[in-house]
Amino acid sequence: MAPVAPSGPPVDLVVVGQGYVGLPLAQAATAKGLKVVGLDRSQTVVDALNAGSSHIDDIADAELDRMLRGGFTATTDASVQARAKAIVICVPTPLGEAGGPDLAAVIGAAHSAGRHLQRGALVVLESTTYPGTTEEVVAPILREESGLVPGEDFRLAFSPERVDPGNPVYGIVNTPKVVGGLTPECTAAARDLYGAFIDTVVEAKGTREAEMAKLLENTYRHVNIALVNEMAVFCRELGVDLWDAIGLAKTKPFGYQAFYPGPGVGGHCIPIDPNYLSYKVRTLGYPFRFVELAQEINNRMPEYVVGRAMAKLNGGGLALSRARVLLLGVTYKPDIADQRESPSTPVGRKLIEAGAELAYHDPHVSSWSVAGQEVERVTDLATAKADLIVLLTNHAEYAPESLPAGVPVLDTRGALRGAEGVEAL
Repeated sequence: MAPVAPSGPPVDLVVVGQGYVGLPLAQAATAKGLKVVGLDRSQTVVDALNAGSSHIDDIADAELDRMLRGGFTATTDASVQARAKAIVICVPTPLGEAGGPDLAAVIGAAHSAGRHLQRGALVVLESTTYPGTTEEVVAPILREESGLVPGEDFRLAFSPERVDPGNPVYGIVNTPKVVGGLTPECTAAARDLYGAFIDTVVEAKGTREAEMAKLLENTYRHVNIALVNEMAVFCRELGVDLWDAIGLAKTKPFGYQAFYPGPGVGGHCIPIDPNYLSYKVRTLGYPFRFVELAQEINNRMPEYVVGRAMAKLNGGGLALSRARVLLLGVTYKPDIADQRESPSTPVGRKLIEAGAELAYHDPHVSSWSVAGQEVERVTDLATAKADLIVLLTNHAEYAPESLPAGVPVLDTRGALRGAEGVEAL
């Protein structure tokens, strides 16, 4: 099929997907003078962006206003890609119902880009996926839809997103950007694109190495978090303060990096990305036992937290089924509103299933539902009524003096250790 002819002035960059990855990328490129259009399927998101209302933590409305004044626009019209010198795909790659990769959004974006792709353009996939996706899935779709040959008529590359929502130090511009192309010329084209607005660009051998780099980064974190989560369980039985032990270990200036236990893992990377690698390995006939064991350990932490809550209540002569439990923090990390894959959801679900009366406090989340049930929100923490407080996310607001007096606390993040009535995970 011949691509749609461009209609209108050329665009330096079309960013497909205007979420936690795509919008900051568009912001960085716009700030350096590139003509950028954000393409998203949601008319609500597009209308809000064009009206100056940001939906992600890392970009304030004032920053979005600067983007708009710098020429940025958002649209749901896929034909804008026909005017693009470069198209960067930043769409979600969740897990399917069976726990395997769900590439529906990537496949849809590839078909859309291919229908509008012009000779000489660059296409970059940033969505996290298993090694081989760019070459085996995206390239054939682009070729089929456009009639153009990848690596010859247009450039194709993979560049893993490295967005850490809420990070005050590292953002798009000062985080090194890995690029791997289908050919050396493709790599060079991606390097030149990102080099226009990112401080450091690192060239990979090819697309597969770039795809693997992202999975390696997140699998490393996944496995090490599982290690300390399992340690948290048996250190309690041994009478060892794991938090103190971690603090001691991190004084070593080499050969050690600190990871911390918690109620589970959340976010857009750790609970999902290692499964993409495990899936690919299984297609070769091998089990990826490290990843699968880490997943098992991290997935059972919400149940462990509920068990600890039950034991703490029982120690005070109260059954969980007759208790009011207040959860502090329901986002997946501190001081942001992002709830993706937050362990607070399985913790809350298990508490409800056990018969507990549930309430929550979170300054970043105005409403929260678990299993279709709206959970009561507490706004005045100091006067909140509860039989037990469970700290799940250590927002900056949570300090011993901010909590209601006399209520026992189970601290899954080690943020309130040493305070009266606080028991660490």
